[in-house]
Amino acid sequence: MANFQRTNRHGSFPKAQGKANGLDNQDDVFHVKRTPSSPQGGPKKRSAFVDLTNIPEAFDIDSEQAGDCLMSPEYAKDIFDYLQKREEHFVLTDYMHKQPDLNAEMRGILVDWMVEVQENFELNHETLYLAVKLTDHYLSVTEIVRESLQLIGSTAMLIAAKFEERCPPSIEDFLYVCDDAYKRQEFLVTERNILQGLNFDINIPVPYRFLRRYAKVAHASMETLTLARYVCELSLLELELVPERASRLASACLLLALVTKGLGGWTPALRYHSGYTLSDLGPLVRRLYAMLASPSDCKLKAVETKYSHKVFFEVAKIPLVHIETLEEVLSEQEITQ
Repeated sequence: MANFQRTNRHGSFPKAQGKANGLDNQDDVFHVKRTPSSPQGGPKKRSAFVDLTNIPEAFDIDSEQAGDCLMSPEYAKDIFDYLQKREEHFVLTDYMHKQPDLNAEMRGILVDWMVEVQENFELNHETLYLAVKLTDHYLSVTEIVRESLQLIGSTAMLIAAKFEERCPPSIEDFLYVCDDAYKRQEFLVTERNILQGLNFDINIPVPYRFLRRYAKVAHASMETLTLARYVCELSLLELELVPERASRLASACLLLALVTKGLGGWTPALRYHSGYTLSDLGPLVRRLYAMLASPSDCKLKAVETKYSHKVFFEVAKIPLVHIETLEEVLSEQEITQ
């Protein structure tokens, strides 16, 4: 297990009467002309798109996309509020005591390998996060043996890819990256088992979606967002962080990135859109800082290697902010809030 392969319907026009009705041409047809103003007591004219959100102007980050149907700015806040409510249905605890044949190290090795698979197949980051969520939720309800752990992770990645990707990899692709350690039928059976174990409810909120939203609220640069993504992706390896809600984890990762880049702390706009205050995030930020300062397993390098590339601004090489600086920001804002 430790050596995975890297690898004119209601207002129709009046009908023209023919010669049989005494009319020689259609010019004699009366056309009903609508008046430009509404009748007395009728509904007033209004735009189809009005302010349905009641968001304070100072915190409105979506008005710049007004009129863009692809961005759905009228519903953006409601969508993320809905995702936060859905988090309540997917709260996990440390499930490893239910898995006598597994341990935290094995799970970390699996997630590290899944990061490599996501990169090799060039999958969306949402696919990786969802795959890890599916794996954890399945392991929380089903006892397995260690020999099937990679099969569980691979199948979870297959399901997540079907959910998130336009062109997901095939089972044959996953058989290849698993070095033909499993059979096609085993993938099919495991896919059914995972879906049934999760009652086919796989639209699980993931941190990556919240992270992109909150970075937009903070007007963060792509480099700052990527740094937060690096921290967030590293957190996938940590069994202790499995119980954390996706929105809270995303908030803490972004806050740590903002402090690291010297861009301030948790603003009123971030508090409004995330629902978290600094006192809500402080303990988790400190836990993430400790994770960066002392990785639980130095052999798991897939995330660090990935984010050391120029494509990702080499954010893995950015020095860790001094703990005094971090505590100063956290304590100052906790007092003001």
